[in-house]
Amino acid sequence: MKRTLAAVAFGLAAFAPADAQADKPNFVVMLIDDAAFMDLGIYGGEARTPNIDALASGGAMFTHYYTSPLCSPSRAMLLTGMDNHLTGVATIPEVLPKEHEGKPGYTMSLEPGVLTLATRLKPAGYRTLMTGKWHLGSGKDDLPSAHGFDHSFALDASGADNFEDKSYMPYYADAPWYEDGKAAGLPDNFYSSEFIVDKMVEYLGRGDASQPFFAYLAFQAIHIPVQAPREFIQKYEGVYDAGWDETRKARWQRAQQLGYIPEGAPLADMPAHLRSWSSLTPEEQRLYAARMEANAAMLEAMDFHIGRLVEHLRETGQLDNTVFIITSDNGPEPSRGDTDERLAFWMRMNGYHLDLKGVGEKGSWGFIGPEWAMAAASPFDKFKFLGAEGGVRVPLIVSGAGIPEGLRLEARTFVTDIAPTLLAMADAPDTFSDAKPMTGKNLVPLLQGSVDAVRGPEEAIVIEVSGNVAVVKGDYKLTRNQKPHGDGQWRLYNIAQDPGEVIDLTASLPEVREDMFREYADYSARVGLLEVPEGYDSIAEVTRHTLARQRAQYTPYIIGAGIGLVALIAGLVLLFRRRKRRTGG
Repeated sequence: MKRTLAAVAFGLAAFAPADAQADKPNFVVMLIDDAAFMDLGIYGGEARTPNIDALASGGAMFTHYYTSPLCSPSRAMLLTGMDNHLTGVATIPEVLPKEHEGKPGYTMSLEPGVLTLATRLKPAGYRTLMTGKWHLGSGKDDLPSAHGFDHSFALDASGADNFEDKSYMPYYADAPWYEDGKAAGLPDNFYSSEFIVDKMVEYLGRGDASQPFFAYLAFQAIHIPVQAPREFIQKYEGVYDAGWDETRKARWQRAQQLGYIPEGAPLADMPAHLRSWSSLTPEEQRLYAARMEANAAMLEAMDFHIGRLVEHLRETGQLDNTVFIITSDNGPEPSRGDTDERLAFWMRMNGYHLDLKGVGEKGSWGFIGPEWAMAAASPFDKFKFLGAEGGVRVPLIVSGAGIPEGLRLEARTFVTDIAPTLLAMADAPDTFSDAKPMTGKNLVPLLQGSVDAVRGPEEAIVIEVSGNVAVVKGDYKLTRNQKPHGDGQWRLYNIAQDPGEVIDLTASLPEVREDMFREYADYSARVGLLEVPEGYDSIAEVTRHTLARQRAQYTPYIIGAGIGLVALIAGLVLLFRRRKRRTGG
């Protein structure tokens, strides 16, 4: 941990109680979608992210920050400071098994007594603003306007197209955007990262400028469909031509050089069911390299527009009193778009293509697939959906007012820690008698330098989403990864020495294993966790839910068409009979 006495003193002064400091800090929370631990430039990635890098250099970079392996649970925890099962958003609705539907913790919306940062900051005088992806419930009372936000332009879906006002998958009939709780359309020349920033700048110009603000920007980058303007994509031509095997190895080597993992810590083998780069034809290699180029370009495009927001705050005199939080909701996305004929048919019907020409641009259904996701997650194993390090260990940057420069913090932290940290910085009063308690930790003492950790060595972080589990305690981690990319078996690792999760210690350390199982059992009872049914498969659940939604969506049209057809046939029969009478037939 790099720190100076002057920096520590500055940090202590900046977060003094409100009566000692007239100006409460502004907060800008920026959530990236599906970014891996090393995706950002300053963390060692290939993408150019100079604006994020500048914020990180001027503040704190966290290297042992954990989140959930799926978007909605992570967003619920970030905004509430509570474990996902306690919020009502234990998983995402797309993969919810029918056995869990409607059960406490699994209602797929923020339940009574679960308060967001926006709600909690309002008594402290904050304006509360949100733009981007919401994905925390679809009912009238589930949108940001019902959870403390003064103004919001929110996408009530797991994703959407980045250039057009349309759905990106058969599960959704359209792209459900809402402004202040009312259905809204998108402007011409829309691009998601640009619009999310533009709309936030517009909202910042409303209301009483003397009030502090909480601004939550939830970007679509770099979620499927991976898309970016051509001027950004062309910068990365050739960067990924060596393929995912070499890129994965290069990130693993950089991770050692940067001190993220111990020198010589092993890198897990690629899963046997995934392809080696050399098995692809030259044409396939060029196509997949281009897909990863678009992925890096989408990150850079987002960073460019973040730079515009920072510049706006500078021009309006608000930058020096603003705290920035930048993180990702989970690890990289492994899904492919070129293996399912049903999806391919849907794409053709909805104006998408998978071609090399125009890859990543308007009309392209961009993705990187599991092999590139493995490379992106390096030096860790696996990716989004799973409890492996690659699915739950992501970047976290805290920068701005009162944050000492040049910090690199190795303390283990969790997504639930963000809300209590910002509330402490704001000195927000706790005036909600019916609020459920937060489970996260206040990171201000860590940022001030008064402590080196916010969790003791015997205090576990437990993560569970749809049967995928991570129990992290001391030097060890117990994990379980479900199908289709896992096998549902429990494994134990020493992640201090083996952060790549290569050497399974389940058989050799039975006492550690049993202690970790006790932690998981205690946690499950405490939060009301429901185990997934035997044979659970998240892909099968997505298919089941998609078909159910399509039946509900199209059945009225089919019935209407059927009634119309019957009426047409009846009319033709009647006409035929009349003609028959006239002709005396």
